[in-house]
Amino acid sequence: MTKRELIEPTPGDKRYVRRDEKGRFKEVDDVGRSLSQDRKRHAKNDAGPGQGDRGDRKH
Repeated sequence: MTKRELIEPTPGDKRYVRRDEKGRFKEVDDVGRSLSQDRKRHAKNDAGPGQGDRGDRKH
């Protein structure tokens, strides 16, 4: 599983992306939507560094 990285293709448009083995985008999520969905749901699994969208993060 690859880490997600934060990119900003245009000023003010931030996105989380995951890349496949060849470096192409595999998954793209808008930061605002991603963070709002994180607040709405309670995940059951711990997520490691760079995997914040895959479960709860330890605080």
